[in-house]
Amino acid sequence: MLEVRIADPVTFVIFGASGDLTRRKLLPALYTLFAESALPEKFAIVGFARRDYDSHSFCALVEDALRNHSRTAVDEPLIKAFCSHLSYHCGDLSDAAAYAGLQARFETGDLPANRLFYLSIAPDLIGRTVDSLSRAGLITAPHSKVWTRVVVEKPFGRDLPSAKNLNGVLLDHLDETQIYRIDHYLGKETVQNILSFRFANTLFEPVFNRTYVDHIQITAAETVGMEGERGAFYDQTGVLRDMVVNHLFQLLCLVTMEPPDGLEASSVRNEKVKILRALRLAETAEHHPAACFGQYGDGDGTKAFRAEKRVDPQSKTATFAALRMEINNWRWAGVPIYLRTGKRLAKKTTEIAIQFKTPPLALFQHVACQGDVCDVTGVKPNTLIFRIQPDEGIFLQVSAKRPSMQMVVESVRMDFSYSGKWNRVLPEAYERLLLDALRGDSTLFTRSDEVEAEWAVIDPILAGAAASGEPFSYDPGSWGPPEADAILFSNVWKNE
Repeated sequence: MLEVRIADPVTFVIFGASGDLTRRKLLPALYTLFAESALPEKFAIVGFARRDYDSHSFCALVEDALRNHSRTAVDEPLIKAFCSHLSYHCGDLSDAAAYAGLQARFETGDLPANRLFYLSIAPDLIGRTVDSLSRAGLITAPHSKVWTRVVVEKPFGRDLPSAKNLNGVLLDHLDETQIYRIDHYLGKETVQNILSFRFANTLFEPVFNRTYVDHIQITAAETVGMEGERGAFYDQTGVLRDMVVNHLFQLLCLVTMEPPDGLEASSVRNEKVKILRALRLAETAEHHPAACFGQYGDGDGTKAFRAEKRVDPQSKTATFAALRMEINNWRWAGVPIYLRTGKRLAKKTTEIAIQFKTPPLALFQHVACQGDVCDVTGVKPNTLIFRIQPDEGIFLQVSAKRPSMQMVVESVRMDFSYSGKWNRVLPEAYERLLLDALRGDSTLFTRSDEVEAEWAVIDPILAGAAASGEPFSYDPGSWGPPEADAILFSNVWKNE
């Protein structure tokens, strides 16, 4: 049970209410918040889409979504109570009359006056929709008694010019405080724990710098391919736009940013922008590139990317990327940051590994053991791992003396796992982010200058990927193309 209930009555309008995201994430998240008494006593959820539903058939869609996707137990009386807050508004996004009809419902008091518009729609429709909301009088003035907030799903543009254009359109009609650009990675419990781990403890923050850190690895590996009819979207988007420019850059910012002067949104986001403005692809050297791109082939009973539905058979879109980045500031200068992400990889995992430098003098003999069989090995550096998913937790690899008559040390791991500490299911990312949007807390959302700083970093990498021609092929179930190893000074990824 959440401790604080949202006080303000609110109307939650979902544009694209018949879409996949609404069914899989938004409705189950709102249902869980309702079940935990986090939503205000007076609220309404309005589904806005072209489908010929009415409130009764829309409620049937909601019930089906909850039965299939909710992490909260489906309780018939609770579902009935939840559905009593639902209604449906049939309309086309290009039809001014549809917006006028929605505004009439607010004017007559049919809906609570505060409004949160969730744009679960195609990126090229966002600007037009916000303009239509404004023309219909559905957007209230910033900081007024009746508030308006607009949640925008990624991608936030395709490159720096389009991101600037989208920001310009949004800011023509909304104040920055009214815009909530959502990146669901920032709603994950373990992602938020990066900040608390770093800045609520004095133990590790003093060594998070170039003096003690050898390198940082950030991995976001997926085993899936183009399930869910994603082929056409992904073929136009690719791995850099889909994962690196948002999710991986956000993780990088949280683990490398300077301590903020407070936890309010502006302080945290200011520090992230500083990192992004100092971030760049590392310098390349002979036989040591800073970027590698791959595309999965066929094998292990799966289709090659080019054979996936709605994908160009000659596609050069990368489904894998490995990058060596660097941050040109005092704290991190000279520390390589390795990013790796892709589809159809060996296992599903998202984690950040901070590997520290080895001691300057090797005083001890190190061994690696399996049971009672041990071999002398090289020094194993200390490594701090933030496991984002699955098996969420924080793990520290250190050296400890192995029980024996000899002075030898062995690598051991100190574990903190969420499942071992708290006997409860972790909140879904959308639950936390929707609750924050209702609260008016934009800390975990992306600011306009942050978006533009991300694209300023990724645009040259996109250009380099296009110029490099064919991505390297890799086998499904592998860790990407072997050529990716060339971006590393040392074989740091061969520890899976």
